[in-house]
Amino acid sequence: MTSTTDPAGHSPAEAPDYPMPRAEGCPFDPPPALRDLQEQARVTRVKLWDGSTPWLVTRHADQRAVLTDPRVSANMTHPTYPRQAAGPGGTLSFIGMDDPEHARLRRMVGPVFMVKRVEEMRPMVQRIVDEAIDDLLAGPNPADLVEAFALPVPSLVICKLLDVPYGDHDFFQANSKTMINRNSTPDERMAASGRLAEYLGRLVAEKLEKPGDDLLSRLGEKIKAGELTIRQATEMAVLLLIAGHETTANMIALSTALLLRNPDQLALLRDSDDPKLAHSAVEEMLRYLNITHGGRRRVALEDMEVAGCPVKAGEGLVLPNDIANRDPEVFTEPDRLDITRSARHHVAFGFGVHQCLGQPLARLELEIVYRSLYRRVPNLALATDFEKVPFKHDGFVYGVYELPVTW
Repeated sequence: MTSTTDPAGHSPAEAPDYPMPRAEGCPFDPPPALRDLQEQARVTRVKLWDGSTPWLVTRHADQRAVLTDPRVSANMTHPTYPRQAAGPGGTLSFIGMDDPEHARLRRMVGPVFMVKRVEEMRPMVQRIVDEAIDDLLAGPNPADLVEAFALPVPSLVICKLLDVPYGDHDFFQANSKTMINRNSTPDERMAASGRLAEYLGRLVAEKLEKPGDDLLSRLGEKIKAGELTIRQATEMAVLLLIAGHETTANMIALSTALLLRNPDQLALLRDSDDPKLAHSAVEEMLRYLNITHGGRRRVALEDMEVAGCPVKAGEGLVLPNDIANRDPEVFTEPDRLDITRSARHHVAFGFGVHQCLGQPLARLELEIVYRSLYRRVPNLALATDFEKVPFKHDGFVYGVYELPVTW
Protein backbone atom coordinates (compact mmCIF):
# COMPACT_ATOMS: atom_id res chain seq x y z
CA MET A 1 0.00 0.00 0.00
CA THR A 2 1.31 3.44 -0.85
CA SER A 3 2.59 5.71 1.92
CA THR A 4 2.03 8.94 0.02
CA THR A 5 -0.68 11.36 1.06
CA ASP A 6 -4.10 11.24 -0.55
CA PRO A 7 -5.66 14.19 -2.43
CA ALA A 8 -7.08 15.47 0.87
CA GLY A 9 -3.61 15.48 2.42
CA HIS A 10 -3.98 12.38 4.63
CA SER A 11 -1.32 9.74 4.90
CA PRO A 12 -2.80 6.24 5.32
CA ALA A 13 -2.00 6.48 9.06
CA GLU A 14 -3.93 9.74 9.29
CA ALA A 15 -6.98 8.55 7.36
CA PRO A 16 -10.22 9.35 9.21
CA ASP A 17 -12.30 6.49 10.59
CA TYR A 18 -15.27 5.37 8.51
CA PRO A 19 -18.23 5.29 8.91
CA MET A 20 -18.54 8.56 10.77
CA PRO A 21 -21.12 9.69 13.33
CA ARG A 22 -23.97 11.97 12.34
CA ALA A 23 -24.20 15.35 14.03
CA GLU A 24 -26.14 15.66 17.26
CA GLY A 25 -29.66 16.81 16.42
CA CYS A 26 -29.30 16.24 12.65
CA PRO A 27 -30.34 12.60 12.20
CA PHE A 28 -31.39 13.03 8.56
CA ASP A 29 -28.16 14.57 7.30
CA PRO A 30 -24.89 12.86 6.34
CA PRO A 31 -22.08 13.03 8.92
CA PRO A 32 -20.40 16.47 8.94
CA ALA A 33 -16.93 14.90 8.69
CA LEU A 34 -18.04 13.09 5.54
CA ARG A 35 -19.30 16.33 4.04
CA ASP A 36 -15.94 17.92 4.85
CA LEU A 37 -14.16 15.16 2.93
CA GLN A 38 -16.44 15.76 -0.04
CA GLU A 39 -15.42 19.41 -0.05
CA GLN A 40 -11.72 18.58 0.31
CA ALA A 41 -11.28 16.00 -2.44
CA ARG A 42 -13.07 13.79 -4.93
CA VAL A 43 -11.17 10.75 -3.63
CA THR A 44 -9.60 10.32 -0.19
CA ARG A 45 -8.46 7.61 2.20
CA VAL A 46 -10.57 6.37 5.12
CA LYS A 47 -9.83 3.81 7.81
CA LEU A 48 -12.17 0.87 8.40
CA TRP A 49 -12.77 -1.20 11.54
CA ASP A 50 -9.92 -3.61 10.62
CA GLY A 51 -7.33 -0.88 10.01
CA SER A 52 -7.52 -1.14 6.22
CA THR A 53 -7.51 2.17 4.33
CA PRO A 54 -9.64 1.93 1.17
CA TRP A 55 -10.39 4.87 -1.07
CA LEU A 56 -13.54 6.88 -0.43
CA VAL A 57 -15.17 8.33 -3.55
CA THR A 58 -17.10 11.46 -2.59
CA ARG A 59 -18.77 12.73 -5.75
CA HIS A 60 -21.94 11.58 -7.49
CA ALA A 61 -20.43 11.41 -10.99
CA ASP A 62 -17.33 9.57 -9.81
CA GLN A 63 -19.36 7.01 -7.87
CA ARG A 64 -21.46 6.27 -10.95
CA ALA A 65 -18.28 5.91 -13.01
CA VAL A 66 -16.83 3.40 -10.52
CA LEU A 67 -20.06 1.42 -10.32
CA THR A 68 -20.03 0.90 -14.09
CA ASP A 69 -16.29 0.24 -14.41
CA PRO A 70 -15.53 -3.41 -15.33
CA ARG A 71 -12.16 -3.10 -13.59
CA VAL A 72 -13.79 -3.11 -10.15
CA SER A 73 -15.33 -6.10 -8.41
CA ALA A 74 -18.28 -6.61 -6.06
CA ASN A 75 -16.89 -9.99 -5.01
CA MET A 76 -17.25 -10.08 -1.23
CA THR A 77 -14.91 -13.08 -1.00
CA HIS A 78 -12.01 -11.12 -2.48
CA PRO A 79 -9.24 -11.02 0.18
CA THR A 80 -9.05 -7.22 0.17
CA TYR A 81 -12.75 -6.48 -0.24
CA PRO A 82 -13.51 -3.59 2.18
CA ARG A 83 -15.87 -5.43 4.51
CA GLN A 84 -18.25 -3.64 6.85
CA ALA A 85 -17.65 -5.75 9.95
CA ALA A 86 -15.72 -8.65 11.41
CA GLY A 87 -16.93 -12.15 10.77
CA PRO A 88 -16.84 -14.77 8.09
CA GLY A 89 -16.61 -13.35 4.61
CA GLY A 90 -18.81 -14.58 1.86
CA THR A 91 -21.45 -13.67 -0.61
CA LEU A 92 -24.90 -12.40 0.12
CA SER A 93 -26.06 -14.24 -2.96
CA PHE A 94 -25.58 -12.54 -6.33
CA ILE A 95 -25.06 -9.02 -4.94
CA GLY A 96 -21.62 -10.19 -3.78
CA MET A 97 -20.61 -11.67 -7.13
CA ASP A 98 -19.36 -10.43 -10.48
CA ASP A 99 -20.66 -11.23 -13.94
CA PRO A 100 -21.24 -13.64 -15.52
CA GLU A 101 -22.38 -15.56 -12.40
CA HIS A 102 -24.01 -12.44 -10.95
CA ALA A 103 -26.03 -11.89 -14.12
CA ARG A 104 -26.95 -15.59 -14.43
CA LEU A 105 -28.41 -15.76 -10.92
CA ARG A 106 -30.00 -12.33 -11.09
CA ARG A 107 -31.88 -13.27 -14.26
CA MET A 108 -33.61 -16.08 -12.39
CA VAL A 109 -35.52 -13.64 -10.17
CA GLY A 110 -35.32 -10.49 -12.28
CA PRO A 111 -38.60 -10.91 -14.19
CA VAL A 112 -40.60 -10.83 -10.95
CA PHE A 113 -39.29 -7.34 -10.21
CA MET A 114 -39.80 -5.84 -13.66
CA VAL A 115 -41.91 -2.68 -13.61
CA LYS A 116 -44.85 -4.25 -15.45
CA ARG A 117 -44.96 -7.28 -13.14
CA VAL A 118 -44.62 -5.10 -10.05
CA GLU A 119 -47.46 -2.86 -11.25
CA GLU A 120 -49.67 -5.94 -11.33
CA MET A 121 -49.08 -6.19 -7.56
CA ARG A 122 -50.57 -2.72 -6.97
CA PRO A 123 -54.04 -3.95 -5.84
CA MET A 124 -52.43 -6.43 -3.45
CA VAL A 125 -50.06 -3.82 -2.00
CA GLN A 126 -52.89 -1.26 -1.70
CA ARG A 127 -54.99 -3.81 0.18
CA ILE A 128 -52.12 -4.57 2.57
CA VAL A 129 -51.53 -0.85 3.22
CA ASP A 130 -55.27 -0.17 3.75
CA GLU A 131 -55.61 -3.05 6.18
CA ALA A 132 -52.48 -1.96 8.05
CA ILE A 133 -53.95 1.54 8.45
CA ASP A 134 -57.22 -0.04 9.67
CA ASP A 135 -55.26 -2.01 12.25
CA LEU A 136 -53.29 1.09 13.30
CA LEU A 137 -56.46 3.11 13.82
CA ALA A 138 -58.18 0.27 15.68
CA GLY A 139 -55.22 -0.22 18.01
CA PRO A 140 -53.93 1.78 20.95
CA ASN A 141 -53.33 5.50 20.54
CA PRO A 142 -50.50 6.51 20.77
CA ALA A 143 -48.74 3.68 18.94
CA ASP A 144 -45.31 2.79 17.65
CA LEU A 145 -45.53 3.31 13.87
CA VAL A 146 -42.64 0.92 13.28
CA GLU A 147 -44.30 -2.07 14.88
CA ALA A 148 -47.87 -1.15 13.97
CA PHE A 149 -47.36 -0.16 10.35
CA ALA A 150 -43.88 0.29 8.86
CA LEU A 151 -42.70 -3.29 9.48
CA PRO A 152 -45.94 -5.17 8.73
CA VAL A 153 -46.51 -3.61 5.28
CA PRO A 154 -43.27 -4.66 3.49
CA SER A 155 -43.08 -7.89 5.49
CA LEU A 156 -46.52 -8.92 4.28
CA VAL A 157 -45.66 -7.96 0.70
CA ILE A 158 -42.43 -9.98 0.55
CA CYS A 159 -44.12 -12.89 2.36
CA LYS A 160 -46.82 -12.93 -0.33
CA LEU A 161 -44.19 -12.80 -3.07
CA LEU A 162 -42.12 -15.64 -1.62
CA ASP A 163 -45.04 -17.50 -0.02
CA VAL A 164 -43.34 -17.34 3.37
CA PRO A 165 -45.82 -17.70 6.27
CA TYR A 166 -46.33 -14.22 7.75
CA GLY A 167 -47.01 -15.90 11.09
CA ASP A 168 -43.26 -16.46 11.28
CA HIS A 169 -42.48 -12.75 11.02
CA ASP A 170 -41.19 -12.45 14.59
CA PHE A 171 -38.62 -15.14 13.81
CA PHE A 172 -37.27 -13.73 10.55
CA GLN A 173 -37.44 -10.09 11.66
CA ALA A 174 -35.46 -10.86 14.82
CA ASN A 175 -32.76 -12.73 12.92
CA SER A 176 -32.49 -10.13 10.16
CA LYS A 177 -32.08 -7.41 12.82
CA THR A 178 -29.18 -9.35 14.30
CA MET A 179 -27.57 -9.74 10.88
CA ILE A 180 -27.68 -6.01 10.05
CA ASN A 181 -26.71 -4.72 13.50
CA ARG A 182 -23.14 -3.47 13.43
CA ASN A 183 -22.76 -4.32 17.12
CA SER A 184 -23.65 -7.99 16.66
CA THR A 185 -20.67 -10.26 17.23
CA PRO A 186 -19.48 -12.38 14.30
CA ASP A 187 -20.83 -15.46 16.09
CA GLU A 188 -24.23 -13.83 16.61
CA ARG A 189 -24.37 -12.72 12.99
CA MET A 190 -23.37 -16.14 11.71
CA ALA A 191 -25.87 -17.90 13.97
CA ALA A 192 -28.71 -15.63 12.81
CA SER A 193 -27.74 -16.21 9.19
CA GLY A 194 -27.69 -19.97 9.80
CA ARG A 195 -31.15 -19.94 11.35
CA LEU A 196 -32.59 -17.99 8.43
CA ALA A 197 -30.87 -20.25 5.91
CA GLU A 198 -32.20 -23.36 7.65
CA TYR A 199 -35.71 -21.93 7.75
CA LEU A 200 -35.77 -20.83 4.11
CA GLY A 201 -33.94 -23.94 2.93
CA ARG A 202 -36.76 -25.98 4.42
CA LEU A 203 -39.33 -23.86 2.57
CA VAL A 204 -37.42 -24.26 -0.70
CA ALA A 205 -37.38 -28.04 -0.20
CA GLU A 206 -41.14 -27.99 0.40
CA LYS A 207 -41.64 -26.08 -2.84
CA LEU A 208 -39.77 -28.78 -4.70
CA GLU A 209 -42.42 -31.24 -3.52
CA LYS A 210 -45.46 -28.97 -3.74
CA PRO A 211 -44.81 -25.99 -6.04
CA GLY A 212 -47.16 -23.04 -6.14
CA ASP A 213 -47.37 -19.68 -7.89
CA ASP A 214 -44.63 -17.91 -5.98
CA LEU A 215 -40.97 -16.96 -6.27
CA LEU A 216 -39.63 -19.83 -4.16
CA SER A 217 -41.45 -22.28 -6.41
CA ARG A 218 -39.82 -20.67 -9.47
CA LEU A 219 -36.45 -21.17 -7.84
CA GLY A 220 -37.49 -24.78 -7.25
CA GLU A 221 -38.03 -25.16 -11.00
CA LYS A 222 -34.48 -23.92 -11.59
CA ILE A 223 -33.18 -26.49 -9.11
CA LYS A 224 -35.02 -29.29 -10.90
CA ALA A 225 -33.59 -28.07 -14.21
CA GLY A 226 -30.07 -28.27 -12.79
CA GLU A 227 -29.53 -24.52 -13.14
CA LEU A 228 -29.42 -23.80 -9.42
CA THR A 229 -28.39 -25.63 -6.26
CA ILE A 230 -30.54 -25.72 -3.14
CA ARG A 231 -27.86 -23.70 -1.35
CA GLN A 232 -27.88 -21.00 -4.04
CA ALA A 233 -31.68 -20.85 -3.95
CA THR A 234 -31.61 -20.57 -0.17
CA GLU A 235 -29.04 -17.73 -0.27
CA MET A 236 -31.22 -15.88 -2.77
CA ALA A 237 -34.28 -16.40 -0.57
CA VAL A 238 -32.44 -15.03 2.48
CA LEU A 239 -31.33 -11.98 0.50
CA LEU A 240 -34.82 -11.29 -0.85
CA LEU A 241 -36.53 -11.77 2.50
CA ILE A 242 -34.15 -9.43 4.36
CA ALA A 243 -33.89 -6.79 1.66
CA GLY A 244 -37.61 -7.00 0.96
CA HIS A 245 -38.74 -5.90 4.40
CA GLU A 246 -35.84 -4.21 6.23
CA THR A 247 -35.03 -1.51 3.72
CA THR A 248 -38.60 -0.47 2.90
CA ALA A 249 -39.72 -0.63 6.54
CA ASN A 250 -36.93 1.72 7.54
CA MET A 251 -37.75 4.08 4.67
CA ILE A 252 -41.43 4.22 5.67
CA ALA A 253 -40.68 5.06 9.30
CA LEU A 254 -37.75 7.38 8.59
CA SER A 255 -39.58 9.35 5.90
CA THR A 256 -42.62 9.72 8.17
CA ALA A 257 -40.36 11.14 10.88
CA LEU A 258 -38.88 13.51 8.30
CA LEU A 259 -42.28 14.67 7.04
CA LEU A 260 -43.53 15.28 10.58
CA ARG A 261 -40.52 17.59 10.99
CA ASN A 262 -41.40 19.31 7.70
CA PRO A 263 -45.16 19.99 7.94
CA ASP A 264 -45.23 22.12 4.77
CA GLN A 265 -43.96 19.19 2.71
CA LEU A 266 -46.31 16.79 4.51
CA ALA A 267 -49.30 19.05 3.78
CA LEU A 268 -48.29 19.34 0.13
CA LEU A 269 -48.15 15.57 -0.22
CA ARG A 270 -51.29 14.89 1.81
CA ASP A 271 -53.48 17.47 0.04
CA SER A 272 -52.51 16.80 -3.56
CA ASP A 273 -54.42 14.56 -5.97
CA ASP A 274 -51.58 14.63 -8.48
CA PRO A 275 -50.01 11.16 -8.76
CA LYS A 276 -46.87 12.78 -10.20
CA LEU A 277 -46.29 14.48 -6.85
CA ALA A 278 -46.37 11.13 -5.05
CA HIS A 279 -43.79 9.83 -7.54
CA SER A 280 -41.50 12.83 -7.08
CA ALA A 281 -41.93 12.60 -3.30
CA VAL A 282 -40.71 9.00 -3.40
CA GLU A 283 -37.60 9.98 -5.35
CA GLU A 284 -36.87 12.98 -3.13
CA MET A 285 -37.23 10.88 0.03
CA LEU A 286 -34.88 8.28 -1.42
CA ARG A 287 -32.39 11.01 -2.29
CA TYR A 288 -32.65 12.90 0.98
CA LEU A 289 -32.73 9.92 3.31
CA ASN A 290 -30.08 7.30 2.78
CA ILE A 291 -30.77 4.21 4.78
CA THR A 292 -27.37 2.61 4.13
CA HIS A 293 -24.72 3.63 6.64
CA GLY A 294 -21.64 2.10 5.12
CA GLY A 295 -21.80 2.95 1.45
CA ARG A 296 -21.37 0.54 -1.42
CA ARG A 297 -18.12 -1.41 -1.51
CA ARG A 298 -15.88 -2.52 -4.35
CA VAL A 299 -12.29 -3.66 -4.93
CA ALA A 300 -10.06 -2.68 -7.85
CA LEU A 301 -9.00 -5.62 -10.02
CA GLU A 302 -6.25 -3.69 -11.80
CA ASP A 303 -4.37 -0.43 -11.55
CA MET A 304 -6.66 2.42 -12.54
CA GLU A 305 -7.49 6.06 -11.91
CA VAL A 306 -10.59 7.32 -10.10
CA ALA A 307 -11.20 11.05 -10.57
CA GLY A 308 -7.51 11.42 -11.44
CA CYS A 309 -6.33 9.56 -8.34
CA PRO A 310 -4.23 6.41 -8.90
CA VAL A 311 -5.81 3.30 -7.37
CA LYS A 312 -3.81 0.09 -7.29
CA ALA A 313 -5.12 -3.39 -8.02
CA GLY A 314 -6.42 -4.94 -4.81
CA GLU A 315 -7.26 -1.65 -3.12
CA GLY A 316 -10.75 -1.18 -1.75
CA LEU A 317 -13.24 1.47 -2.79
CA VAL A 318 -16.06 2.83 -0.61
CA LEU A 319 -18.90 4.78 -2.22
CA PRO A 320 -21.17 6.54 0.31
CA ASN A 321 -24.43 7.30 -1.46
CA ASP A 322 -25.55 9.69 1.28
CA ILE A 323 -23.08 12.39 0.24
CA ALA A 324 -23.43 11.55 -3.46
CA ASN A 325 -27.13 12.33 -3.11
CA ARG A 326 -26.27 15.66 -1.47
CA ASP A 327 -23.68 16.57 -4.10
CA PRO A 328 -24.15 20.29 -4.89
CA GLU A 329 -22.75 19.73 -8.39
CA VAL A 330 -25.81 17.60 -9.16
CA PHE A 331 -28.67 18.75 -6.89
CA THR A 332 -29.57 22.41 -6.38
CA GLU A 333 -29.71 23.25 -2.68
CA PRO A 334 -29.11 19.59 -1.84
CA ASP A 335 -29.84 19.97 1.88
CA ARG A 336 -33.33 21.34 1.23
CA LEU A 337 -36.17 18.81 1.24
CA ASP A 338 -38.32 19.52 -1.81
CA ILE A 339 -40.78 16.83 -2.84
CA THR A 340 -41.55 18.69 -6.07
CA ARG A 341 -38.00 18.44 -7.44
CA SER A 342 -36.87 15.89 -9.99
CA ALA A 343 -34.47 13.66 -8.05
CA ARG A 344 -34.75 10.46 -10.06
CA HIS A 345 -31.02 10.40 -10.82
CA HIS A 346 -30.08 9.79 -7.18
CA VAL A 347 -27.98 6.74 -6.33
CA ALA A 348 -30.03 5.43 -3.41
CA PHE A 349 -30.43 2.15 -5.30
CA GLY A 350 -26.87 2.14 -6.60
CA PHE A 351 -25.96 2.29 -10.26
CA GLY A 352 -24.84 -0.08 -13.00
CA VAL A 353 -25.34 -3.83 -13.16
CA HIS A 354 -25.68 -4.14 -9.38
CA GLN A 355 -28.42 -1.53 -9.15
CA CYS A 356 -31.05 -2.73 -6.67
CA LEU A 357 -33.19 -5.44 -8.21
CA GLY A 358 -36.20 -4.69 -6.00
CA GLN A 359 -36.40 -0.95 -6.60
CA PRO A 360 -39.67 -1.04 -8.60
CA LEU A 361 -41.37 -2.84 -5.71
CA ALA A 362 -39.88 -0.47 -3.13
CA ARG A 363 -41.06 2.52 -5.15
CA LEU A 364 -44.56 1.07 -5.46
CA GLU A 365 -44.83 0.40 -1.72
CA LEU A 366 -43.58 3.86 -0.78
CA GLU A 367 -45.86 5.59 -3.26
CA ILE A 368 -48.95 3.77 -1.96
CA VAL A 369 -47.98 4.45 1.65
CA TYR A 370 -47.41 8.15 0.95
CA ARG A 371 -50.75 8.47 -0.86
CA SER A 372 -52.71 6.53 1.77
CA LEU A 373 -51.31 6.91 5.28
CA TYR A 374 -51.22 10.69 5.60
CA ARG A 375 -54.63 11.16 3.99
CA ARG A 376 -56.39 8.62 6.14
CA VAL A 377 -54.57 9.84 9.26
CA PRO A 378 -54.36 13.58 8.53
CA ASN A 379 -53.66 14.50 12.15
CA LEU A 380 -50.75 12.08 12.51
CA ALA A 381 -48.22 13.57 14.94
CA LEU A 382 -45.26 12.56 17.04
CA ALA A 383 -46.26 11.30 20.49
CA THR A 384 -42.91 12.16 22.01
CA ASP A 385 -40.28 14.85 21.77
CA PHE A 386 -38.36 14.52 18.53
CA GLU A 387 -35.12 14.41 20.49
CA LYS A 388 -36.31 11.20 22.16
CA VAL A 389 -36.84 9.28 18.89
CA PRO A 390 -34.25 6.45 18.87
CA PHE A 391 -32.37 6.44 15.58
CA LYS A 392 -30.42 3.38 14.39
CA HIS A 393 -26.91 4.74 14.61
CA ASP A 394 -25.61 1.21 15.18
CA GLY A 395 -27.09 -0.52 12.14
CA PHE A 396 -25.94 -1.22 8.61
CA VAL A 397 -29.44 -0.08 7.62
CA TYR A 398 -30.44 3.32 9.00
CA GLY A 399 -33.85 4.16 10.40
CA VAL A 400 -35.61 4.45 13.73
CA TYR A 401 -36.12 1.74 16.33
CA GLU A 402 -39.42 3.27 17.36
CA LEU A 403 -41.60 6.11 16.12
CA PRO A 404 -44.26 6.91 18.74
CA VAL A 405 -47.19 8.60 17.00
CA THR A 406 -50.66 9.80 17.89
CA TRP A 407 -53.65 11.03 15.88
